[in-house]
Amino acid sequence: MKIIEGMKEIKRLEEKVADLITRINKYCADWDFENPTYPDQKKEVGSWVQSVHDTLKEAARLRLYIQKTNLATEVAVELGGQSVKKSIAEWIIRRRLYCNKEQSAWTALSDKGLAIGNFKSPTGDQKEFKIRLYYDPIERDKNIELYRGEPGIIDRTLEVVNATTDLLE
Repeated sequence: MKIIEGMKEIKRLEEKVADLITRINKYCADWDFENPTYPDQKKEVGSWVQSVHDTLKEAARLRLYIQKTNLATEVAVELGGQSVKKSIAEWIIRRRLYCNKEQSAWTALSDKGLAIGNFKSPTGDQKEFKIRLYYDPIERDKNIELYRGEPGIIDRTLEVVNATTDLLE
């Protein structure tokens, strides 16, 4: 089974559990003057509860296999003209948590709206004031673009990997 197949199966199993819980809730009790919906409703409800348990156990097993595979499988991603190799798990963490933060750090570099011009100094003299930047604007712009595109590059790469990598048991 490929990673993507495992992920789809987990989704299907979790939908099944939601459906079973709805049925359990609907049929777990009724008034004594009503006719039961099922010939042996107690047995039926009990089987649904057992099915929820078994289904969640299978979903947990698949999640564990996906985690093992994600930790063990190294993937190279092309970023900024360089091939960077990390495990699938590391790429997922990078994608979910850190790409945007790194981009935010580069985006925070600005001239802070400071104006260039002539100002009166405290002594009353006219002085020309210039802005000092403590960063390279070209490097900033390059890195903002790099980190803005990184999530998409990771997503595209992992889509292929998820479709082609077998789950480890």
